[in-house]
Amino acid sequence: MSPMPEIKPADKYNEALLASVHPPDWENPEPAPRYNLVVIGAGTAGLVSAAGAAGLGAKVALVERGLLGGDCLNFGCVPSKAMIRSSRALADVHTAGRFGVKVPEGTQVDFPGVMARLRRLRAQISRHDSAKRFRDELGVDVFLGEARFTGPKTLDVAGQTLRFRKAVIATGGRPVVPSIPGLADAGFLTNETVFSLTERPERLLIIGAGPIGCEFAQAFQRLGCRVSLLHRHPLIMNREDADASELVQKIFGREGINLLLDAKPLQVARTGTGKLIRFESRGAPGELEVDEILVGAGRAPNVENLDLEAAGVKFEAGRGRGVLVNDRLQTSQSHIYAAGDVCLPYQFTHLADASARIVIQNALFWGRQKFSALTIPWCTYTDPEVAHVGLNEAEAQKQGIAVRTFIKPLAEVDRAIVDGEEEGFIKIQVKAGTDKILGATIVARHAGEMIGEVSTAMAGGVGLGRLASVIHPYPTQAEAIRATGDLYRRTRLTPGVKRLLARYFAWRR
Repeated sequence: MSPMPEIKPADKYNEALLASVHPPDWENPEPAPRYNLVVIGAGTAGLVSAAGAAGLGAKVALVERGLLGGDCLNFGCVPSKAMIRSSRALADVHTAGRFGVKVPEGTQVDFPGVMARLRRLRAQISRHDSAKRFRDELGVDVFLGEARFTGPKTLDVAGQTLRFRKAVIATGGRPVVPSIPGLADAGFLTNETVFSLTERPERLLIIGAGPIGCEFAQAFQRLGCRVSLLHRHPLIMNREDADASELVQKIFGREGINLLLDAKPLQVARTGTGKLIRFESRGAPGELEVDEILVGAGRAPNVENLDLEAAGVKFEAGRGRGVLVNDRLQTSQSHIYAAGDVCLPYQFTHLADASARIVIQNALFWGRQKFSALTIPWCTYTDPEVAHVGLNEAEAQKQGIAVRTFIKPLAEVDRAIVDGEEEGFIKIQVKAGTDKILGATIVARHAGEMIGEVSTAMAGGVGLGRLASVIHPYPTQAEAIRATGDLYRRTRLTPGVKRLLARYFAWRR
């Protein structure tokens, strides 16, 4: 039995969470003589691998040293989106006057209530990932404990030996802590500890303005914190479409987030009233005192303590690529696969799910599914959201691919206007000379819900011209996708075609 993970605060919601994802009275089963599949790690990739294989009749063992559900349930998607929803509710209250709704002065944030709701919903959702569900409903042998390979086809868990024909390494990743003098002594938060807060920090510094840092920055600012966001690049979300990043950065400034860009943290020290961070921004020195520091500066794959060498599995530790896999997600041992954050270049829950489905087909049925064949969308849940799929203009240019870009501003979309959500756009790239969609970026309040249509079109080989003929309900913001298709169609009306049409209609008069 592995040590009981500590989840704070010790309230009824977290007790219910632990009862689902790491039951304190859990007893590991007697191992089967041999498993068709052993899955190491019970985050999204591991759970999908185990459930999918067991549903097909395979004998499956699932091993987890911490909490079933992994980052997504416990420290990522679920709690962060619960917090974001509360922050959006408050933002809507503050802007209600724009819609003719009078809100009494003095609206307050119940921060402990926000966090209690978060914990309650996390515990509620945890039933889907519970150890008992996987054992009793799906027939999976669930082992709680540290897994270590003892050979190419064996591993040890809490003194028990598990023998297998195939295995999946799905141990996920963890936050990277930057090497800043004094940071460890001063104390800091990561996504694995920030949801334990029960009192609102009045002054919060977030290091890193990637997707995680930006989501937290806006949510905490809206919930009443004075947020500073320190980023080493001159533009937040610097891996996204530049127009999208610039728009969100402008909104962050308007909402009062203190942006420290092109900046490097130098030192952290405790003071009598907080934590003092010294930094350099655009060549000039600066310092800032805060109550808490939240680190969101990247992640590293969990490859340590698995004794991968004993199994002959190649890997890169630290900020490396993790477990090394081929396009079919096989490791250097062809019967051992990897899925999810421990091996993939993009760390998204939906991609961990998709990679697990590839593993099931390839490991159990001699499949030849390829990771490179996937169409991968993603979304950063700021307000407005930034959703993306495929190539953006800069990436296409780097690859030497000529593209044509079509943009529909939300300020020209009726539903966005009446919603008061005109800041945003639909941007779609097609291969020059064709209507083949190579990529898209959507900036809108519900961009994550909208990007699926473009992803489906790309996966199905449907061109932008065809999307122009798809009927969309009016009025919706998603109608802007059809309107973007109309923009493409108009480019087909060359001067020569227009002259021919003019002669035709003159003749028809």
